[in-house]
Amino acid sequence: MQSLHNGSQVIAVDDGSEALDAYSTLVSGMAEILTPRVASLLVRHKARGPAAESAGSAVVLTTEGHLVTNAHVIGDADEGEASFADGTTARIKVIGRDPLSDLAIVRADRTVPDPPEYGDADRLKVGSLVVAVGNPLGLAGTVTAGVVSALGRSLPVRTRTTFRIIEDVIQTDAALNPGNSGGALADSRGRVVGINTAVAGIGVGLGDAQSLQRLLLDEAIGGRTEITVLRNGALVDVVARPSELGT
Repeated sequence: MQSLHNGSQVIAVDDGSEALDAYSTLVSGMAEILTPRVASLLVRHKARGPAAESAGSAVVLTTEGHLVTNAHVIGDADEGEASFADGTTARIKVIGRDPLSDLAIVRADRTVPDPPEYGDADRLKVGSLVVAVGNPLGLAGTVTAGVVSALGRSLPVRTRTTFRIIEDVIQTDAALNPGNSGGALADSRGRVVGINTAVAGIGVGLGDAQSLQRLLLDEAIGGRTEITVLRNGALVDVVARPSELGT
């Protein structure tokens, strides 16, 4: 029998499976803390037509109903809907957005769960355990775990008129997919230390990963679409024409 200290808790671990049990206990505990506090977002974009919608995630920020998410999830929308793990839904209004930091604040029209504890990302180390909680591909309450792969990364982002570099980006090998954007990245004590983005390398801040996904799902095979991709450290505008895969 071995003891593992996690904050004020002591976890008893059976011999023969110490590492697995300790890891599972930590990740499960983090998931229990965060899952109720990460909402699934659905917003409708004004400039893309009446049926243009996108999905993402958001983390409760204050007891007054504010949530933080990615700016590219919100896009040009002014409102949308947030759904929580307990089945509660709320209308949201966009309070503010900053495409160049890829962050946005929305506010729910009803009571939301208490916010999680927010930690200090500067205390992370390469190899630190982290957990990502979000709603990838429409699958609510999804939890993935990994480690901090690198710290202090620089990420180029651009709007239609402005370009900048976001500094001190956390790189992790925790699996992220479209829909994870805006979700929580937490340390081993369940403290939120970052907001996930699942579009790194495909026009961060513009939402082009979701645009490309919608293009394929909307059966626009053979159509022309302009997207921005990251090539050799620089953002490049390209024209894509999706085609059917050969058999």
